[in-house]
Amino acid sequence: MYTKNKISTFKTSNSRLKKMVFGICIFLIGISANAQCAMCRAALAGDSNIKKAEAVNDGIVFLMIVPYLLVAIIGYLIYRMYQSKKKKAE
Repeated sequence: MYTKNKISTFKTSNSRLKKMVFGICIFLIGISANAQCAMCRAALAGDSNIKKAEAVNDGIVFLMIVPYLLVAIIGYLIYRMYQSKKKKAE
């Protein structure tokens, strides 16, 4: 059986984990997302293609958002499903 001390320790460690995950997410948002493949970089290298290179970078970042967004939505739905099952079990 859990005692009050063990339960409060669990809640504290869970809170620390949430804070750590939130901090990592905030840190990763601030990272500049200038991603390019080697072929795109070679084709757009040089001073005359600055606008095209920025457009390619923006397109890559835009295309990169969709898979991460889908994974986040699916993860949230699974989390919500487990929470509803947990409430029904109580």
